[in-house]
Amino acid sequence: MTTVPRTKLTADQRNSFIAAQLGWTMDAFDYFIVIFVYADIATSFGKSKGEVAFITTATLIMRPVGALLFGLWADRIGRRVPLMVNVAVYSVVGFLCAFAPNFTVLVILRMLYGIGMGGEWGLGAALAMEKIPAERRGFFSGLLQEGYSFGYLLASLASLLVSNWLGLSWRWLFALSIIPALIILILRTRVRESEVWEAAQEKLRVTTTSFRDIVTNPVIVRRFIYLVLLMTAFNWMSHGTQDVYPTFLSATQHGGAGLSTVTAKWIAVIYNIGAIIGGLVFGTLSQRYGRRYTIIFCALLGLPIVPLWAYSHTAAMLCLGAFLMQLMVQGAWGVIPAHLTEMSPDAIRGFYPGVTYQLGNLLASLNLPIQERLAESHGYPFALAATIIPVLVAVIFLTSIGKEARGIRFGVAAPT
Repeated sequence: MTTVPRTKLTADQRNSFIAAQLGWTMDAFDYFIVIFVYADIATSFGKSKGEVAFITTATLIMRPVGALLFGLWADRIGRRVPLMVNVAVYSVVGFLCAFAPNFTVLVILRMLYGIGMGGEWGLGAALAMEKIPAERRGFFSGLLQEGYSFGYLLASLASLLVSNWLGLSWRWLFALSIIPALIILILRTRVRESEVWEAAQEKLRVTTTSFRDIVTNPVIVRRFIYLVLLMTAFNWMSHGTQDVYPTFLSATQHGGAGLSTVTAKWIAVIYNIGAIIGGLVFGTLSQRYGRRYTIIFCALLGLPIVPLWAYSHTAAMLCLGAFLMQLMVQGAWGVIPAHLTEMSPDAIRGFYPGVTYQLGNLLASLNLPIQERLAESHGYPFALAATIIPVLVAVIFLTSIGKEARGIRFGVAAPT
């Protein structure tokens, strides 16, 4: 195989990527805060854990709305301004969650937060991948996506610091999250507009092609439906292995591991390190071996890890199982920013990958409540295994019947 010379990033490319990666990191940080404190929230508002678990569903339900609104806006006026408005929206709303007077208000705020979160990934991925050289897209795809795992890791550490070491209320976690988000907003003011978007707009003017002409193209519509199904399986795979897991580790009922909350959070730190490694390694390998083969490889290796991950009885074995599971799950996910943006037409890349991603999130949004209900009736180990095994199989099947456009030059040709 011929070695492709490594293209050095320009200052604008670096700024664009860092802004996208940090934006996704803080988005995930704010989302996963809830995972560590929803038992505390339940106590504060006199609700069951199953009821409070709906907070995550409420957030995920609204993410397609954000992807649609911000995506359409970005395809019309460019990426920069919608991304800055986007980070301002989720920063302020996330901060206001610290002051929610009751459960209803908190749910409403988390739904509004979901709109901001929904806009972040699609626009950030579009801008970053449009600026990154095609031959380096695999590595930076993994690095971008693992901003999500890094945000989860930061949420784990923040929860340890604020809740366990300082003994402060869950509200402090939401209040503190606004600081790094504002730093990202400042960084985004330095990012220039996407040249690919500008070229696509010029092409639309010259050819008199409308947005409607593109989105009603039968090939584009069929691919859209396929990608929504693929992202449903992917999001269920991710949330199914992450959201309830800290609760399972510390639960003393329903087959929970019965570990201390501190131990559970340290295990979360370790398995998120595995997730980051997986995204970087397999995102990079997808540049050589292909997006689809890499995803299938990771999902296949995830299947034999399920017993170790769900049914182990010691902290060490649970930690190992969780580390390996996230290595594979997020290894597959590391391919997705490159894969979705490569499969998206230039003219609607702000809208297309983000909406398919977030509609998949919507369809997978009942994961946590379902796992909690299954845990109550059959125990946490069964709930984990019964929800993740079919999803890994679905990821393998859906990926195998799809296509890819690895290494396509944006602005030159459309994926087929």
